[in-house]
Amino acid sequence: MNRLTTSWGEYGLTRFPEDRRDPFRAWDASDEYLLKHLRDTGAGPVDLSGTVVVVGDRWGALTTVLAAHGHDPVQITDSFLAQQATRANLARSGSDPDAVRLLSTRDAPPARIDVLLVRVPKSLALLEDQLHRLAPAVHEGTVVVGTGMVKEIHTSTLRLFERIVGPTRTSLAEKKARLIHCTPDPGIARTPSPWPVTYTLPGGIGPVSGRTVTNHAGIFCAERLDIGTRFLLEHLPRPAGAARIVDLGCGNGVVGTAAALAAPGAAVTFVDESYQAVASAEATFAANAGPDREADFVVGDGMAGTPPGSVDLVLNNPPFHSHLATTDATARRMFTGARDALRPGGELLVVGNRHLGYHVQLRRIFGNCELVDSNAKFVLLRAVRR
Repeated sequence: MNRLTTSWGEYGLTRFPEDRRDPFRAWDASDEYLLKHLRDTGAGPVDLSGTVVVVGDRWGALTTVLAAHGHDPVQITDSFLAQQATRANLARSGSDPDAVRLLSTRDAPPARIDVLLVRVPKSLALLEDQLHRLAPAVHEGTVVVGTGMVKEIHTSTLRLFERIVGPTRTSLAEKKARLIHCTPDPGIARTPSPWPVTYTLPGGIGPVSGRTVTNHAGIFCAERLDIGTRFLLEHLPRPAGAARIVDLGCGNGVVGTAAALAAPGAAVTFVDESYQAVASAEATFAANAGPDREADFVVGDGMAGTPPGSVDLVLNNPPFHSHLATTDATARRMFTGARDALRPGGELLVVGNRHLGYHVQLRRIFGNCELVDSNAKFVLLRAVRR
C-alpha cells in the first residue's frame, strides 16, 4: 500500500486486487494536480457543495479524498475493478462506502451535475460517449475540469470537450500532468452519440463468418476484428455435448458467440471487468445466437465467482496493459483463475503476442503447455488441468 500525501491530508490507497508485489500506485500526478486545483484555483477553492460527479477515477483516489471530506461524490466508471478498489479505499480512509454512489457507464447519470471531474480515459471513444451522456445534466454554472498525463491529452481530446460541452482550454503542465478547463455552453448543438457501432465480420473465421458484431464505446478494436482474436477464431475447438465454456475477458463477445454457434449444446458464460464490454457481448450474442439460446453475462474479476472444477473450456485473449502500464499481472490472474475453475481434463486456450512469453507462465501454473499454432506475430497455446 502506498500513501497519497496532498493538502487534503494523507491517504493509504491500493489498486484492486491488492497485491504487495504490485509496483504501480493507485494514483498518478494527474490526480494530485486535480486535487491541488480543487483546493486552490487562484481565486479560492472550488465550491463542492452541489452534486459532484467523478468520471473515470481509475482506482478511487479522487473519490476517496472527496468522500473523506464529506462531499460524497458520484463515481462513474467502466471498470468493475475500479469500483472494488474504490470501496476498499473508502473503507480504509474511514468513509462510509454507502455514502458514495458508485455507478457504471451503463447506469443513468445524475439529472443535474454541479461539478464534473473527468479523468481522461485511454479510449477517446469512451470519453466521447460519456460526455454525450453527461452533457444534458451540465448547466451554465457547472465547473468542468478534466485531468490526465500530458501524453494522454491530445488536440482530439480538447475538441471533444469543445464540441460536446463548451469552450475549452488547458493548464500548464505540472509533473507531466495537465488540466482541462471547460466552460459549459447550454446552447451548444450536439449530434447524438455515434455509439454503439456495428460491423460485419469477414469470412474464413468459422461459425461467425459474415455475422454482425456490436461494440459499445471503449472496447478494444471497436471498428474491426483484431488480428489476435481472428487467429483464435480460426482455430476454435468444437466441444461435444453439454460442455461449459467461458469467454474470459470477452470484449465484444465474438469468441464466446462463435463457441456457442459451434457447440449448440454448450452453456457459455461471458466474463469481463468492463461494463461496456459485457453490454457489447450481450448485444453480439443476441444478434447471432437466436432468441431461444441463452448465455450468462458477468461483470466481475475474471473467474473469481466461478465454482472450482465446473468448466470444460476457457477461451482467453488476455490484455497486457493496465491503463498506460505494460504488465502481465492481469494475464497471470486469468490463467490462475482458469486453472481453478477447470475440471480435470479441462482446457485453457490462450492467444497472445509471441513476445509476451505466456508459455512460461502457463507451464508454471498448469504444469504443461502445448503450442497449437503460431504465425509471425501470435501464438495459440493450450494448457490442460491435470
